[in-house]
Amino acid sequence: MSDFSAADHAWMARALQLAERGRWTADPNPRVGCVLVRDGVCLGEAWHVRAGEPHAEVLALRAAGDDTAGATAYVTLEPCSHYGRTPPCADALIEAGIARVVAGASDPNPRVSGCGLDRLRASGVAVAVGLMAAESERLNAGFFRRMRVGRPYVRAKLAASVDGRTAMASGESRWITGADARRDVHRWRAGSGAIVTGVDTVIADDPALTVRDVDGDFVAPRRIVVDTDLRTPPDAGLLADERGVVLVHGGTMPAREADRIHAGAELWQVALGADGHVSPKAVLEALASADINEVWLEAGSRLAGAWLQAGLVDELMIYVAPHVMGHQGQPLLTLPGLDAMSDRIALKWLDTRRVGHDLRLTMAMRDDAEEG
Repeated sequence: MSDFSAADHAWMARALQLAERGRWTADPNPRVGCVLVRDGVCLGEAWHVRAGEPHAEVLALRAAGDDTAGATAYVTLEPCSHYGRTPPCADALIEAGIARVVAGASDPNPRVSGCGLDRLRASGVAVAVGLMAAESERLNAGFFRRMRVGRPYVRAKLAASVDGRTAMASGESRWITGADARRDVHRWRAGSGAIVTGVDTVIADDPALTVRDVDGDFVAPRRIVVDTDLRTPPDAGLLADERGVVLVHGGTMPAREADRIHAGAELWQVALGADGHVSPKAVLEALASADINEVWLEAGSRLAGAWLQAGLVDELMIYVAPHVMGHQGQPLLTLPGLDAMSDRIALKWLDTRRVGHDLRLTMAMRDDAEEG
């Protein structure tokens, strides 16, 4: 925006760098950074580390000390105006004598959006909003999605050979990709609020759905199994693991029997879709109600395909290994009803990069307006 100077852009870029440090720990709160500046000098800076702990603005004020009168606060997200687990950040900035607040984006929660900015303006603080807003939203894609439409941001991960196969005809699939790609997957898992898989994957592979080989602190993602008829085996490792698991089902098994067979699991009943399986939309609404911002969908071809066809996959991340597995191997996605070229699901490229010996291809759904 033309109203912002080069210095404004530089300081907001720094605030975004700080916000990035909360990627693995701030969940379910947004990742926010703050820099306090006066006369071109940084007085204090910080980022929001963890839910329930002080927000970025308060930590930056503490780092700056008592002499903050007349300073500008660069904040990647609108300062909060309500009492939650911490007091309003807008009030803290006012009390500290901050003269100007530059916010990257306004709060996406429609119940409070703009309230913090209004409180600042009412107290005589100069306010500007919208600087590098797209970057702030990308950093908090899940939080913005949950606040705006009531569902998390979904990344669907798949690993395939160069000829698009995810397993041999026998079901053997370990390992398609190399160690570097698998470490990269765990990094993405660590930044997600939940890892979601399907019951068929649990039956076939008995996965742990944990985060490994990731340095540093992170909030362990919740482990979710989409299991319409509660077919998860009683001896599945997920049920015995003290980290807990949620089985999302359709209520087809009597509750008493379900509790007996699946002791150790948290059972969520959601609505069924027209195909007789639990509705993907209902699953995501339940996850949003549990304050999950970002979902890492790591499932088989049928479940991943169903979510993609339902328009509920925001990013499709495919790790492609440089080998072929043959035409009898299992497909990347199960997508019934795609009979003509006009039925294709249009995607757009977001990123392509090499990870070890493999490629990571990242795509998003393409709008009709982007066709061409």
